Amino acid sequence: MSYLLNTWYIAGWADELAQGGMLGRTIVEQPIVFFRDSQGVIQALADRCPHRFAPLHMGKIVGDSVQCPYHGLRFDGSGQCTHNPHGEGNIPKAACVRGFAAVERHGAIWVWPGDRHLASDALIPDFSFFEQAPTHAKGHGYLPTRAHYELLSDNIMDLSHVDFLHPDTLGGGALSHTRATIEELPNDRVRISWWAPDDVPPPAFGAHLEDPSRADVWAEVIWHAPGLMLLGSGATAPGRPRDEGPVTWNLHLMTPQDAANTHYFFANTRSFEQDNAPLNAFVQEMLIGIFAGEDKPMVEAQQRQIGEVELLGLNPVLLPVDAGAVRCRRVLRRLIEAERAAAQASRSSNYEKEELR
Repeated sequence: MSYLLNTWYIAGWADELAQGGMLGRTIVEQPIVFFRDSQGVIQALADRCPHRFAPLHMGKIVGDSVQCPYHGLRFDGSGQCTHNPHGEGNIPKAACVRGFAAVERHGAIWVWPGDRHLASDALIPDFSFFEQAPTHAKGHGYLPTRAHYELLSDNIMDLSHVDFLHPDTLGGGALSHTRATIEELPNDRVRISWWAPDDVPPPAFGAHLEDPSRADVWAEVIWHAPGLMLLGSGATAPGRPRDEGPVTWNLHLMTPQDAANTHYFFANTRSFEQDNAPLNAFVQEMLIGIFAGEDKPMVEAQQRQIGEVELLGLNPVLLPVDAGAVRCRRVLRRLIEAERAAAQASRSSNYEKEELR
């Protein structure tokens, strides 16, 4: 399985990791343990002690180090062993683990599984709107899903499915008969947008319109490689500016665990009734019900039918609604192949240098 490695993946929400606690998560087939040092800064290490390969996340935090649960070796945020409780306490040179670049940003924990020297915080997409939203107008969650992460990305890049999978909440009919506009943006991003003037709004938006039967309906998704999506949608009275009606901005962030499992992180905000705590609780319960009870079972069922074969390798019938998802897949393939070629060129160069010595 090939992954894009020199990029940022979301590893968890920041509130999943309390001071003194640890979070063990497998990202692109690499077990990683996350913890906070004494200053609260996120640290990330390979989740395997080099002694007997015990998972470090089962241990405990001692000062700025993780203590292995099995024999008590300690490792700091760089991965260096800081303490050996055995014998005279000598630390073998090989007693170290890999350290990963990690950062806390936009209420989430981010990790760079590739070359940490290439990691730059500036490459994390600007999702600051989520942090800035009022407390009672936002929510977030985590949904482990037994499916390839690109299937989940496809699900968001093709919103026509809402008219059939979510007809009583997010659907309404407008998106499935509206041809989307697709464009590639700078920094290898893809945007897909839908505009359905004077159409039937989704029930979730219609409930907040003076006339719930007709509206200008819109939606757009901006995809960032490898699986980070910003989704905006709304509805407004026909002919009126779209920000006059109810608007939601949402995050759908897919992090591959392995070829058949994905860490699915989602977040949502809304522009209306932002101080209504009971409504916020209802919205969060509704969305979790939709994602967990409708999207997740469907995509997992897809994965079971597809098996271990790559989707496009099965020559699926493609419809106009697939254009956005296919474009993203092609951009991602290009980025992975370019990264692989650069790595191969670097290895060849290093080999030649060694031969000349």
